[in-house]
Amino acid sequence: VQLQAFGGGLVQPGGFLRLSCAVSGTILSINTVAWYRQAPGKQRELVAGISSGGIKNYADSVKGRFTCSKDNAKNTVYLQMNSLKPEDTAVYYCTLISDDDGSHYWGQGTQVTVSS
Repeated sequence: VQLQAFGGGLVQPGGFLRLSCAVSGTILSINTVAWYRQAPGKQRELVAGISSGGIKNYADSVKGRFTCSKDNAKNTVYLQMNSLKPEDTAVYYCTLISDDDGSHYWGQGTQVTVSS
């Protein structure tokens, strides 16, 4: 199983970005995918997740601003990030959690920097 995240970059406060996570080696319809982020000097934290059945959950800090979605046909998960704040600056990672045995598979991170 491999995951590849991309779409990060530098954006001004109030701006938006869309991250993508392309999954190979398994299919999304039977797995859960989550987005985590890690800011410098801080622990990695859960940002959002979407289950195999399409149920979504979000950290309180991003509710109403971030939207997690997936395209099973493309085996890709997205994180639409709107109204970005400087505190959203972090490396963002996608991870696949197997519904079968709970195994975690991590992709490489993508840097998101929110700064004027």
